[in-house]
Amino acid sequence: MAIADTPPDSAFPESTSPSDHRRRLLDAMSHAVARKGYADTTIADLAAEARVSRRTFYELFSDREDCLLAALDEAIHRASRHMLDAYDPQAGWAERIRTAIAGLLSFLDMERGAGWLLIVGSLGAETKALERRRHVLAQIITVIDEGRKEARAGAQPPPLTAEGIVGGVLSVLHARLSEENPKPLLGLAGPLMSIIVLPYLGPAAARRELARTVPAARSVHQPGLADPLRDVEMRLTYRTIRVLASVAAHPGSSNREIGIASGVDDQGQISKLLTRLHKLGLIENTGVGQARGAPNAWTLTPKGQEIEAVIGQQTTPGSEPADAEA
Repeated sequence: MAIADTPPDSAFPESTSPSDHRRRLLDAMSHAVARKGYADTTIADLAAEARVSRRTFYELFSDREDCLLAALDEAIHRASRHMLDAYDPQAGWAERIRTAIAGLLSFLDMERGAGWLLIVGSLGAETKALERRRHVLAQIITVIDEGRKEARAGAQPPPLTAEGIVGGVLSVLHARLSEENPKPLLGLAGPLMSIIVLPYLGPAAARRELARTVPAARSVHQPGLADPLRDVEMRLTYRTIRVLASVAAHPGSSNREIGIASGVDDQGQISKLLTRLHKLGLIENTGVGQARGAPNAWTLTPKGQEIEAVIGQQTTPGSEPADAEA
């Protein structure tokens, strides 16, 4: 959509905070790049998806690339938290790599938009974003290269091995994320670890990695915070958390739009989930849907924002348990 086709600035409500506007624009960048690629994403697209005015966009970002870099930095930060959550710097090389791989795959399963931006979308970006990507990959390559110290004397592979391994892992993740209906990635932990340790520790160690059980999905919590679910009389499972996250990412969306974004195809089920979240005080209808026959327009309440900010998208890949009654 061209900039000339966007509604005037007065068409967008400006009642939420700058931090909320910024978060919505960063989410919009991740979703837009996943949907149409960075080259075809315009500022008008971002403003429309985030439901802010172009004036608000330019108050927060100097241009489209500035917004992309901020989204990329935020995705790197969240991925790093997942990778370092169980990371023990005193552990052996293979154990450190194993926990980091499990954390990365958990992140990619829980935050597909940000994961797509990191692994796939950033490849089509401009110079600064590519430099940022190369910097991160250089750090990962350095950690993988430490495996040469673990190799048997006289059998160390060349330094280029680490670069080849990282490239191979990225290629696998790129292919999986690019599938029309991507499957959970956490099950790749063993095979990817097998690929990583083979040149350094040999075939026996690689087979042991393949035989390991799939690690449990991990959610990253901020230490010192009170339990955000303390006042919620409902078990927030895969579907409810996805719905809550979709409302956060697309405020003002209708039942149907939230159903599509959260992967709940049954409109009866999405209506039921939204009604439950509304009764719990986590979401509210902003009023657009109050007119007879008009679609609903859901946004998070302050209580919903607190919970969504802390728990994020805490799902267990591959499972979709039934929701408890409110």
